[in-house]
Amino acid sequence: MNSVNAKKYPDFQGANLQKHIVLSIEESGQTVATIQRAEKVGRGITTFVTYLILLFLALIVVFPFYWMIITSLKSNAEIEATEQTFFPSVVMWSNYVYVFQVFDFVTYMKNTVVVAIFSTIGTLLTTVFAAFAFARLEFKGRNAMFWIFLMTMMIPGEMMVISNYITVNSFGWIGEGQTLTDAYLAMIVPFVVSVFYIYLLRQNFKQIPNELYLAAKVDGKSDWSFLWKVMVPLAAPTLISICILKFMGTWNSYVWPNLITSGNHEYQLISNGLRGSAFQDPELNRVLYGYQMAATVVVTVPLFLLFVIFRKYIMRGVGRAGIKG
Repeated sequence: MNSVNAKKYPDFQGANLQKHIVLSIEESGQTVATIQRAEKVGRGITTFVTYLILLFLALIVVFPFYWMIITSLKSNAEIEATEQTFFPSVVMWSNYVYVFQVFDFVTYMKNTVVVAIFSTIGTLLTTVFAAFAFARLEFKGRNAMFWIFLMTMMIPGEMMVISNYITVNSFGWIGEGQTLTDAYLAMIVPFVVSVFYIYLLRQNFKQIPNELYLAAKVDGKSDWSFLWKVMVPLAAPTLISICILKFMGTWNSYVWPNLITSGNHEYQLISNGLRGSAFQDPELNRVLYGYQMAATVVVTVPLFLLFVIFRKYIMRGVGRAGIKG
């Protein structure tokens, strides 16, 4: 019957078909618009939740620094009060004046800078040579040795304190008769090799095309020349990152310098000085936290500026090292 009607009324069927197509297109358009609105709302909700979580985590990270700053501006009575405030009732700028009067910044900063510079240079040299050997040189047992190096990263640093202490003691760098040079050597030599930095730079070296190495060998270049004229310039961001991270690590070190200086305050680093007697009240046998926090703020500012200035190199160096294994 339908076929008969189709043959008898072809225009009628065509009109219905056309109307059906138009309705289908309109419904499809409405469906697509609905889906797009739903996706837009979903993306908005996801973005909002993501930024909310990031804001919460940022507050957790920033709050200790904020508390350190406001504590440095409080009086000792307000710090020791039962009810704590999130802003000092009386801003004590005199805390910073007192710190510069009683704290020997010059001695501690000199020791810290000397140890940090030479420790960074030594770490940089050992890292470059080891990373080049593991990335480019072919020798028997290379991969096995590299995996052994990586396995040592699983050992906590605290477990190496005893062996390092015995080693530097056998060299006569600690104990009675310790000199400033001995203290510097004891703080620098045990930490001039870093497996993590070797791994980081080795991964970066492996990104450099092997064709460059072969072309350099064809031109008669030695491995030494290829390392310093080709690989080191190409890996400059990673090397800068290593220098900054190592310098910051030495600046913040506390346990080892405090252990090997044996109470010789004139040999200690800035982090050890912050826990010294300059901020002790001998009469009441208590710590003057306002002064101590003021000194901590002064010590933290150089590291903060260092990170702000070179942050792009740190991000670029670490990011490039993780691209290719």
